[in-house]
Amino acid sequence: MTDADVRRARIVAAARSWLGTPYHHQASLRGVGCDCLGLVRGIWRDLYGGEPEPTPPYSLDWAQQGAGETLALAAERHLRPTSANAALPGDVLLFRWRVHLPAAHCAILTEPDRILHAHDGAAVGEVAFTGWWRRHLSHAFAFPELDA
Repeated sequence: MTDADVRRARIVAAARSWLGTPYHHQASLRGVGCDCLGLVRGIWRDLYGGEPEPTPPYSLDWAQQGAGETLALAAERHLRPTSANAALPGDVLLFRWRVHLPAAHCAILTEPDRILHAHDGAAVGEVAFTGWWRRHLSHAFAFPELDA
């Protein structure tokens, strides 16, 4: 197993430790509540110790309010862009709901055909990375090296 494989397995294990956490808008506390961004922030804290940057308040419909690619730009500041078609387990995936809207949802690829995410009205869950999800995939990012 390579160092990259070990790092990716660590990211997937950190993500799976959030399974069952109830959805709560703007939250990021394992076992208590999180949204999709809070999940990625929590995994970041598990790996690196602190928040990547302060998170401003955001509404449930922020992406429909003309905010631009806020989520993708934030990801670019802290994660390494990769090809959406070449994403590997442990990568962060961003999704857009409509072609003309910015990316508004994030998940962790846990296996080539599975993602883990938090969504409104449910708990953090691991689901099949189906054609529907693949059609809405807009960006993929890798976590930086853990020893960086």
